[in-house]
Amino acid sequence: MTVLRWTDTELRGRSRELARLLTDSVDGGASVGFLAPLGPAEAAGWWRERADAVAAGRLAVWVAVDRTDRVTGTVSLARPDKPNSRHRAELVKLMVHRSARGQGLGRRLLATAERAAASAGVTLLHLDTETGSPAEHLYRSAGWTLAGTIPDYAANPSGELRPTTLYYKRLAPPPG
Repeated sequence: MTVLRWTDTELRGRSRELARLLTDSVDGGASVGFLAPLGPAEAAGWWRERADAVAAGRLAVWVAVDRTDRVTGTVSLARPDKPNSRHRAELVKLMVHRSARGQGLGRRLLATAERAAASAGVTLLHLDTETGSPAEHLYRSAGWTLAGTIPDYAANPSGELRPTTLYYKRLAPPPG
């Protein structure tokens, strides 16, 4: 697998491929902000809408592709636009296609985003994930700290309200 940071142009041009990853994640029960069934046109449109944020530097998107250039995973960092919060970023939309799970790709995507954040001077990352999801194990094992749980925070793909757990991770400032 190769992990690359994509530009706004790549996001727009390959939105249908990213849509397949997003619909696979939702079909697999991942609580990533969408209800099932999620159609490919809606999913591709959502990705195209992210392109402006990428162009403006408010969002960074990394995409994993396999040997055949098929999209197998993604992770993003969202940067706040307020002056008092430029030291932090939110880790969003970590997804791995069901066919590529169990190979360490989620951990690799997470590490890629963490390294890039630290290199950009980010000293604090935060995220939220569905309580009890497999992602929680990944975050805890990667050194993320549980901050708390909010009941009935978001609906899972089937529409059931579920609690969400918040995590954070402090990053070392870049040398110098």
